[in-house]
Amino acid sequence: MLYNLYELNQAALSPARAAAEACRLLFRNPLNPASHTPLGRGAAAALELFERTTRRYRKPAWSIRTITVDGREVAVRARRLIAKPLCNLVYFERDLSQARRSKDSKVLIVAPMAGHFPTLLRGTVRDMLPDHEVYITEWRDARRVSRAAGPFDLDDYIDYLIEFIRYFKGDVHVMAVCQPTVPVFAAVSLLEAMRDRSAPRSMILMAGPIDARVSPTAVNRFADGRSLAWFERSVITQVPWPHPGMMRHVYPGFLQLSGFMGMNLDRHLTAHRDLFNNLIRGDGDSADKHREFYDEFLAVMDLTAEYYLQTINTVFLEHALPKGEMVHRGRRVDPEAIRRVALMTVEGEKDDISGIGQTFAAHALCTNLPASMRQHHLQPGAGHYGVFNGSRFRTEIVPKINGFIATHQRRRGLLARSFGRKF
Repeated sequence: MLYNLYELNQAALSPARAAAEACRLLFRNPLNPASHTPLGRGAAAALELFERTTRRYRKPAWSIRTITVDGREVAVRARRLIAKPLCNLVYFERDLSQARRSKDSKVLIVAPMAGHFPTLLRGTVRDMLPDHEVYITEWRDARRVSRAAGPFDLDDYIDYLIEFIRYFKGDVHVMAVCQPTVPVFAAVSLLEAMRDRSAPRSMILMAGPIDARVSPTAVNRFADGRSLAWFERSVITQVPWPHPGMMRHVYPGFLQLSGFMGMNLDRHLTAHRDLFNNLIRGDGDSADKHREFYDEFLAVMDLTAEYYLQTINTVFLEHALPKGEMVHRGRRVDPEAIRRVALMTVEGEKDDISGIGQTFAAHALCTNLPASMRQHHLQPGAGHYGVFNGSRFRTEIVPKINGFIATHQRRRGLLARSFGRKF
């Protein structure tokens, strides 16, 4: 019923949005004398705000067309390598010679499946591309996946990751951003327990809830104060007609977005007020920056109910991984099995989603990993998004990640030659 009411509201607002956009174009047309007056600019600004705040934002494009490598501009194109019902493995192919590409390490970025589309990591991908062959998990909107594809839960998520990691036959470094730190850590633990040769060379865990009991944030306290039944009753609903995923049980994107906005409501209200003022003043650069950010931030996807509820229960209610109680398809996830995969953790000093120490907790669980294969970085002044995006990430965090990857790219190769292919 909740989803149907949302769709009804969207349908009811469609004529008003269309009229607002038409009037905005009228008031912005330079041939209209009113467009040169404060009243005309104010009307155009108000109409744009109305259209933007009532719009349903679609999945953004990657829009990474060129990067700079070794001082020259290089074309980039996103290419799908593996297509699964709920996820694609995407490769960002750089227009470089095979010999040049073979010198760079392969990095698999595991994007969050937590509301926003993977394009939220566009900046992360762009900043990693000059030095690496970059791949990413492109999770699909559950609203657009037919029920015939079957359910999808946290166990399926880990199965996907194991399949993707095996694709590289051991020659890859895995970077998990936020939510997927737990399933990536579990997948690597399982591969190591099986002595699988496809285990990655290293894993970089960034701003994720390995142990959500450490330095709990408002997000953690909200989850901890409610039962699993409450979440199922309060936020799970069915996808309505005419979406391809009709009748699939989901945690809908519009509910997630209300939570995102509510966490920093004053900041978002101020940002939209500033957009209104910038439009009146004719400050196009500031308005474009606002549009770019919110076109991404306001685009959200539905999550399958099975995945969402299992994640809430395993990570935030039972804290199964740090307690040594996490199970994947009947098999206990044992981080003590990790011996060959180097571990780097990255946290932000001002992270209000994954508190300081939650990601670092992974080190305490890897009891058999030598100190020479561990690294931790706490980024001063960085909030949650600053850990994987923006100027601090680009100038301070990326160089440390690159150094870590280079060290363990060489180390794994030397050990493989010294001890044979079993390593």
